[in-house]
Amino acid sequence: MFNKILVANRGEIACRVFKTAKQLGIKTVAVYSDADRDALHVAMADEAVHIGPAASAESYLVIEKIVDACKQSGAEAVHPGYGFLSENNNFANALSEAGIAFIGPGERAIDVMGDKITSKKLAEEAGVNTIPGYTGVVDGPEHAVQIAADIGYPVMLKASAGGGGKGMRVAWNDDECRDGFERATNEARSSFGDDRVFIEKFIQEPRHIEIQVIADSHGNTLYLGERECSIQRRHQKVIEEAPSPFLDPETRKAMGEQAVMLAKAVDYQSAGTVEFIVDAEKNFYFLEMNTRLQVEHPVTELITGLDLVELMIKVAAGEKLPLTQEQVQLNGWAVETRVYAEDPLRNFMPSTGRLVKYRAPEEVNGVRVDTGVYEGGEVSMFYDPMIAKLITYGEDRQQAIDKMVDALDSYYIRGVSHNISFLNALMVHPRFKEGRLTTNFIAEEYPEGFSVDHAVHEDPTLTMVIAAAVHQNIRNRAAQISGQMPGHEVFAPSQWVVTEGDEQLTLSVETTADGYQVSTDNGNYEIVTDWQRTEPLFMATVNGEPVCMQVDRNGMSYRLFHRGTQVDVMVLTPRAAELSKLMPYKEQPDLSKFLLSPMPGLLVSLSASVGERVEEGQELAVVEAMKMENSLRAQQCGVVKSVNAEIGESLVVDQPILEFE
Repeated sequence: MFNKILVANRGEIACRVFKTAKQLGIKTVAVYSDADRDALHVAMADEAVHIGPAASAESYLVIEKIVDACKQSGAEAVHPGYGFLSENNNFANALSEAGIAFIGPGERAIDVMGDKITSKKLAEEAGVNTIPGYTGVVDGPEHAVQIAADIGYPVMLKASAGGGGKGMRVAWNDDECRDGFERATNEARSSFGDDRVFIEKFIQEPRHIEIQVIADSHGNTLYLGERECSIQRRHQKVIEEAPSPFLDPETRKAMGEQAVMLAKAVDYQSAGTVEFIVDAEKNFYFLEMNTRLQVEHPVTELITGLDLVELMIKVAAGEKLPLTQEQVQLNGWAVETRVYAEDPLRNFMPSTGRLVKYRAPEEVNGVRVDTGVYEGGEVSMFYDPMIAKLITYGEDRQQAIDKMVDALDSYYIRGVSHNISFLNALMVHPRFKEGRLTTNFIAEEYPEGFSVDHAVHEDPTLTMVIAAAVHQNIRNRAAQISGQMPGHEVFAPSQWVVTEGDEQLTLSVETTADGYQVSTDNGNYEIVTDWQRTEPLFMATVNGEPVCMQVDRNGMSYRLFHRGTQVDVMVLTPRAAELSKLMPYKEQPDLSKFLLSPMPGLLVSLSASVGERVEEGQELAVVEAMKMENSLRAQQCGVVKSVNAEIGESLVVDQPILEFE
């Protein structure tokens, strides 16, 4: 067994590997860039080596710096995590030449499976089902259109070296095919240094289901069940679960056996994932093989009881797998949600900044949090905006979902925008709970994007009642402050009017020995709680049912989060409620004459100049954020009055790029 390993990665996956290494008694080494000097993974490691500037191309992606860090620290092996150099054959080769073990598969497996074109050909030779398509290299947009016509629309354009949704576009006609080819090649070149693109048939009503495999150097290859990863946005996974609510034992066995066949065809050794597209009739087709640990590996760990990182380390050290295929057991159900620093209300644009407040759910009763951040830490613009992976385990699917909903309710983050309300809205969505999933789920259910109106609380009165109880608590305390000036004392009335938009609810609040009794026209609510105003989470039982609601206060205004809903209310006295109706409405500034950057990012192209007339739908600029290109188009016809940004400029959210006459 190794005495010391280095993790050539950052964030939550580096922290995840360190946990298992320490359990095995192995010393750990972190590497870090300028931006990660104070990162959690650096603090967790036994020692750390600085490897360069913030940009990953100058630090985490520089093979020589990682190898040198191994030599400096005396690390005997490297775990690559996922992303960065995890599937880079040159990296594995450099480690081998330096006499350092790579905790991953052999160079041939990385080389063959890292190329989508080559891997598809090998899959066909190995007897694995594949999607119809053109596996040669597409040499231009017109060639792409010709191929698409032969295959038949819709088609998927994919970067050969792609992954994580980068370099992927769906085309339904010739124009989309040409545009998709340009976008896919640009993203592929930027993200992978390889702009080759291939085309295949786009399967409609598809599910994304993947098989986890593990193999050792003694000829043993196992499959550890499947993961359902169909809930995706822009080809990036949002929710994963194991097992799949769709597969039957026969299909699971057939997919598992084909995954093993493919792994054996490249003499695979380590943990890996074979991804399949499955149609409505349970026909499955090979998509790609990821020769590394997957982001969503925890759900497999929870239902199998196996530590995949531990198995990877032991296999790399030459040990045999400790079990056979017949001994692999799948028990219970696990669900994972990816918590990102992004704003669902602004088309999921990335958010950066400091985590001013950060409180993760307690890791008890089947709740697991894999993270690489802490309160006061920074979400950098240089890397993936993942904050954490939240995983829950239950005896069955419904129990796992219920635990996830409760855990998301208690996940408190402030300082950056995040997607927790969106995740919870997905969890309570009837279609998700029924298991009627496809990779088009989010696009079909939220075609115009996500908004607060999409999540409707099953008891809308509850949030108003909680807001009134919170306000009563605050007023009770204010009324007890000593030394108040005569005639200006603070009183705590029991009658309140809670307003949400144009709706008003009159209620009375009685303070009891263990909480509050709230009476409304819709019924009575008995609230048992010891909540104090400094707590961001309102924990209580309401009419005997546990409730955890996030409450943000601004004077008499409150914003409450629960079960995916976001509600803004005011708690007023009856007289103040009457007067509030007379208040003038402040008009919002007209920003329709500006093209604004919807996210922090790099302005990589600008295709409009002063005096130029633009047409509705015309591309005006492209902003790159987290290595994804985002095309900004004209919402209406107009003439450019001024250009307010330059190509290569780093933009902030809502920064004007163009102004129109």
